[in-house]
Amino acid sequence: AKQKAAAAPTRVVLLRNMVGRGEVDDALEDEVASECVSKYGSVRQVTFFEANESLNLPEGEAVRCFVLFEDCGGAMRAHADLNGRFFGGRKVVAEFYNEERFAQDDLF
Repeated sequence: AKQKAAAAPTRVVLLRNMVGRGEVDDALEDEVASECVSKYGSVRQVTFFEANESLNLPEGEAVRCFVLFEDCGGAMRAHADLNGRFFGGRKVVAEFYNEERFAQDDLF
């Protein structure tokens, strides 16, 4: 099977399978923001989005973390470092996310 080409880098990195339902709080947003700033560069926004349970998504898909960086360089460094990394026993999946969709709060 042919692999789907990676999306072109954007300033938005989507992190999946980082936490489960009900595990998101303000402290987690702050922790993600400060770690990203210290390792990858300026961050404009960290947003967690928990899908409605009616969507019946698998556990790893239910909560999404979006990190909007000041520039593509920061996003590219974060993507390279975080994809496949373990966070609290979960293997994180990182991907670039369309900036226009993010700006319109189209998060799923």
